[in-house]
Amino acid sequence: MKYDVTISQLREQLDKRKNEWWLWHQANPLIWKKFEEYTLEAINAGKKSYSHWAIVNRIRWHCEVETKGGAFKISNNHIAFYARLFHAYHADHAGFFNVKPFKEEVMIEEASMRNVIYLNEAKKTCTFE
Repeated sequence: MKYDVTISQLREQLDKRKNEWWLWHQANPLIWKKFEEYTLEAINAGKKSYSHWAIVNRIRWHCEVETKGGAFKISNNHIAFYARLFHAYHADHAGFFNVKPFKEEVMIEEASMRNVIYLNEAKKTCTFE
């Protein structure tokens, strides 16, 4: 991975993505309604886990084909946010979707661990009297 950014910059990038999604989410409330509806349908059908990508692709089908609404775009960047939102609203189904950490979260964790290692190494070479 490329590490030419600071932890603060990574947090800013993640916050920017979250904010972009949140604005899009507020402007497109039907997507959340369908995401929740289709997910609960899968749960009620006995699924113990399922793909949030499959749910969004069903929404895409519904919006583009069934409703004859024309081209409709749901960014792939938004899909993981909907899975997390579902888990937040439906804590009894937390973990239904297998969500991975965002790339920024992984890089923040790795950078934090490197900082701990560097600090520990630095402490070994410093002596205080």
